[in-house]
Amino acid sequence: MAMEGSGGGETAAAAAASAAVDTVVSDSGGDGKEVQVQGGRPAAATYAAVVMGGTFDRLHQGHHLFLKAAAELARDRIVIGICDGPMLAKKQYSHLIQPIEKRMENVKDYIKSIKPNLEVYVEPIVDPYGPSIVDEALEAIIVSKETLPGGLAVNRKRAERGLTQLQIEVVELVPEKSTGNKISSTAFRKMEAEREQQQQQQNQQQETQQQAVQLGCRT
Repeated sequence: MAMEGSGGGETAAAAAASAAVDTVVSDSGGDGKEVQVQGGRPAAATYAAVVMGGTFDRLHQGHHLFLKAAAELARDRIVIGICDGPMLAKKQYSHLIQPIEKRMENVKDYIKSIKPNLEVYVEPIVDPYGPSIVDEALEAIIVSKETLPGGLAVNRKRAERGLTQLQIEVVELVPEKSTGNKISSTAFRKMEAEREQQQQQQNQQQETQQQAVQLGCRT
């Protein structure tokens, strides 16, 4: 299953960047057809059931826009795979990624907050495909520009299993104009790691000072 920002999508250090849905590219397995989006809303085409995947760590505005675009494309049901286990191994600062239960809860709660009547299924995934290659009722897969190849890989796997091809909808998130960066969960984890390091250094300095004071009192 293609993720919301695997690889390049989570490398930009853009803690304060803002993003907006720019275009949706439809692709039935070959070249994509670009459809302009007005006001951050996707085109009118919708599907009974759609699937998407991602890490969704520290749910932020970029995630919100991506999830909202997917929800607007789904009439009845949305299936969301949340990366866990080996899927997190190569993520930067992976030890700081929120627990799977927290990330699943955050995603489901957000979807329900914007589209209460939509059936929302979230589940952990430990491989790139998850439910996208076993659910026969799916009609479309929602990906980012960076993960379009993953959507094509899903369709190849479905073909091998005799399942129908999914329509691929690519949601492009526009970088913040002044910096050219996208909002990134990795950037947030990096900041947290730096704060932890600074705190450790301060604690070590305080401990060293206390030891020096104690030594001075003894002499």
